[in-house]
Parts: sequence; C-alpha cells; structure tokens
Amino acid sequence: MDVTEIEVPFRGWSTWTRITEPEQPVDGALPLIVLHGGPGMGHDYVRNLAALAGTGRRVIHYDQLGCGRSTHLPDQPSTFWTPELFVEEFENLVTHLGLDRYHVAGQSWGGMLGSEIAVRRPAGLTSLAILNSPASMELWVAGANRLRQDLPEETREALERHEADGTIDDPEYLAAVDVYYRRHVCRMDPYPADLVASIAQMEAEPTVYHTMNGVNEFFVTGTMAGWTVIDRLPQVAVPTLVLAGEFDEATPEVWQPFVDRIPDVRSHVEPDASHCSHLEHPQAILELLAGFLADTEQRLR
Repeated sequence: MDVTEIEVPFRGWSTWTRITEPEQPVDGALPLIVLHGGPGMGHDYVRNLAALAGTGRRVIHYDQLGCGRSTHLPDQPSTFWTPELFVEEFENLVTHLGLDRYHVAGQSWGGMLGSEIAVRRPAGLTSLAILNSPASMELWVAGANRLRQDLPEETREALERHEADGTIDDPEYLAAVDVYYRRHVCRMDPYPADLVASIAQMEAEPTVYHTMNGVNEFFVTGTMAGWTVIDRLPQVAVPTLVLAGEFDEATPEVWQPFVDRIPDVRSHVEPDASHCSHLEHPQAILELLAGFLADTEQRLR
C-alpha cells in the first residue's frame, strides 16, 4: 500500500498526517480517519488500523497538535488545551484533504474527541467507531477506583500512600501503576513497539497529557476532569460502533451511556482484551471494524 506523509497547516502550526492508500480502491469505500488517544499519545499505537486500507479505502492517521510529529506547544496555558481546539484541528484537516464523506474511528481520548465531533453533526461524517472510551471522566475515575480495589493489597497501599504524600514520581508508585496498566491498559508482554513509541514520545513531552488528563490513567487532575458528553449523545446522527475489552480500564459503566443514548448504535466487548484491544486482538478488531464500515456503506446505497 502507498503511504504518504504530509504537513497540514493549522493556525500557523502544523498537523502531521499519514495517508495510506489502498492497492485496489473499492467504489463506495469511504475514507477512514483515525483519532489517537492520550490526549497527547501520538498515532503510532493505532497505526495498525491502516490495514483497513485492504478493504479498498483510504486510511488517514494524524498526530494531534502538541504531540508526535505535529507542532509542540509546551508554553501554551492550560486554557488553550480544550476539546474545541482538537475539533477545530479535525475540521481543518477534513477541509484541507477535500473529504466530502468519511468515517471516524477514535480510540480512548480519540473516541471522546470523535463523540465531540459527531454531536456537532458535520455534513461529511458517515459513521463513528468509539473504541475503549468513556462518555464521562467522572465515570472514568469511578471505574478506575473500582478496578483498583481488585489490585493486590501491597499495590493498592503503595498507590494510596504515594498519592497522599505527593510522591507520585517515586519508583514504588510507578511500579504500582504498572501493575494496573498491565491488567487494564495492555495485557501484552512485552508491549508492542508501536505502543512503546507512543508512550515514549508522550513521556518526552507530556504537556498535553499532563494538562488535560493528569499524571496517569486513574489519578485524573487535568482540565478534562469534569468532561462529559452524556447529555449531548442523542445528537449523534450517524451509525455508531462502541467497542471495549473485557478487562478494559474503560469499564462498562463508562461506555454504557453511548449505547443508551446514541440512536443508531451497536456494541461489542472483546473477550480477554483490555484497553488496547486493537493491539491485543488485531485480527478480530480489524474484522469487526471492516464489517461495521461495510454495513454502513451498504445502507447508503
């Protein structure tokens, strides 16, 4: 498959974009835009979704502003980093690429961003796939706290003690966080190279992640702490797929509002998978997404 990398101008900065073209384009197979998570994790760990170009469609990845290969802005104030900024960046990308109709798949924060895009009902949006994402950060924190109760006692004690003491950079605390991550973020050992790459670039320049989320996946102290899309979900007007893993840190209570409130929705829980379901069970997830996209396009004919 032919891969092109371009820089898309945005507000005087640059959105790095990777476009995978199908070897054999299929008439009616619309482009898929992939939204990565974090916020601020870069696209590498969702790069395997480019395999969906094998279904005859263009697949578009990009690094959101502030991370990866796009412009980094470490000196911007916290008020700069909002969902609205990233919706605007997405709209700018669509306009620059001249896309009339397209699908969106977002993983983790990418699914949150996808829902923010969908509730605005852009004319070209044809479907939305929400992968391993919460509809509310309050629900996310509650789910994480419930999962923490199932950790080994010494792990729970280390997390609670260092959070109370403000010593969250202590190696003991980081080791305890890793226990949680290996249960609920990615259950592969070792981690796949693409996930390692995304983690490394985020840790090297964590402005977006630390500002919007916080220091880790369950100790949420950032500007997104009060975020919710629940009351706006009935405004989503396209077919939507909601995916989570059996052991996902995105627990059922955090994604159930998508299922309850989006009018045209289907859901799937991937057995024996966690937050990075697409890395743990790539073939199953690719087949699920390919079927969903094809079904949506069949309904358009």
